[in-house]
Amino acid sequence: MRLETVPTPPADWKTDLLVLIQDSGPSPFDLQDPDLQSRLEELAAAYADETLQGEYLFEPRHRPGIGAVVVYPTASEKGYSLWENAKTFACRAIQLAARTGRKHVTFALNGPGGAELVSRVAEGATMATWSFQRYKKNPKDRHAGMVVELAVLDPESASESLHEGRILAQAVNHARDLISEPGDVVTPEALAEEARKLAERFGFACQVWDENRLAEEGFAGLVKVGGGAAHPPRMIELTFNPDEPGPDHLVLLGKGVTFDSGGLSIKPSEDMHEMKGDMSGAAAVLGAMQVLGELRPELKVTALLVAAENAPDANAARPGDILVFKNGISVHIENTDAEGRLVLADGLCRAGEIGATHIVDIATLTGACARALGPSFTGLMGNNRDLVNAITRAGGTQGESYWKLPLPLEYKEMLKTPFADMRNVGGPVAGAMTAGLFLQEFVPESTAWVHLDIAGPFWRSKPWKYYGEGPTGAGVRTLAELARNWTEYMNP
Repeated sequence: MRLETVPTPPADWKTDLLVLIQDSGPSPFDLQDPDLQSRLEELAAAYADETLQGEYLFEPRHRPGIGAVVVYPTASEKGYSLWENAKTFACRAIQLAARTGRKHVTFALNGPGGAELVSRVAEGATMATWSFQRYKKNPKDRHAGMVVELAVLDPESASESLHEGRILAQAVNHARDLISEPGDVVTPEALAEEARKLAERFGFACQVWDENRLAEEGFAGLVKVGGGAAHPPRMIELTFNPDEPGPDHLVLLGKGVTFDSGGLSIKPSEDMHEMKGDMSGAAAVLGAMQVLGELRPELKVTALLVAAENAPDANAARPGDILVFKNGISVHIENTDAEGRLVLADGLCRAGEIGATHIVDIATLTGACARALGPSFTGLMGNNRDLVNAITRAGGTQGESYWKLPLPLEYKEMLKTPFADMRNVGGPVAGAMTAGLFLQEFVPESTAWVHLDIAGPFWRSKPWKYYGEGPTGAGVRTLAELARNWTEYMNP
């Protein structure tokens, strides 16, 4: 699919499908066509009184150069912002064109409100093209040869916005590809190779710990969790150093359990196939680093991926094993399916070693969080109000929703055990919060930290907004947005 901005005036529009996003604010489009504008006003009234719902498709018979017009009124999607609706409508329009064989699509964004939607439309249109067909005998690319034009007033500035929107969407789509791959393809070493590719492409510093170095340097969580797997664990460090860095050093820590069987505490077989997605946190961090490599913020950012495969064999972690981490804290393993916090603990210790001032970890960590918040919200916990608020605002800008959960000190009682400093599970209640409390024990002193639990939104069981069924790449855009506009979000 080719995506571009064009300055074509309305009288010269020639397209198979003209896309109009209708809003009560400053109009994104200027049709300069009284007949068509009158038709749209009638549609707006019908949507306002809910006579009509969803998209409206018609043929403008007095405009022979335009095959069809599709209208998407924001009044029909009242639960979301205009920016978010623009992405959803762009996705729907591209999917409509693909279904109906229309190869030339034009988005009318030449009105007073059009410029602010360019990046959003580009993002939604690009995300619409995602599908995972690598293993199909006869893959079909319904978007091959499609030309998508954004008709704008100022093509030069709009081209920059289009570029940013595409970069974000491409990073999300790449994360979705990684999450979709089988666990025997995306292994810990495969994640390391992905990081090396980014390092070579963008000039990042990169180092990888293999299983021997992990053991030598005392990264007990990765060694233990990955001990029973055919594919040994890795810790992957990828650093972007800007030309003029400020005093802050942001570490993005991603859980990369490339397949989670539960270990000896094995999971039920139902839906276990989705556990190839237990590396979605690592995929989100890689996606964010891809964006930062393209857009080069003035902030030092290090990605840490803690990657392991959780499998049951004679060398696997056993319930009852005790680990001693680099910060001296001992942990009694009571359930080997609570492995994510063990590998993240290693990452938090490493973040302290490299001088992180701020840490954001992201993980498909607890079913408890998914049950509490469902598939549309990420659970957020942390020790620093400014960073918590910054994540929430950055996510809101990018259409990703967060809900703050508490970290009650009294709940630390649930992690007590007579055998070690802590156990790795907190019991039958408050599972998301006790996981957060566990992680907090490994956060370096005086370091701002936020934990993001994406167990709910990492996967959609049916299409939603601009996502199809399957992985979403949750967190990519939020992390990239936070790092790109760090000063704005941390010093509002």
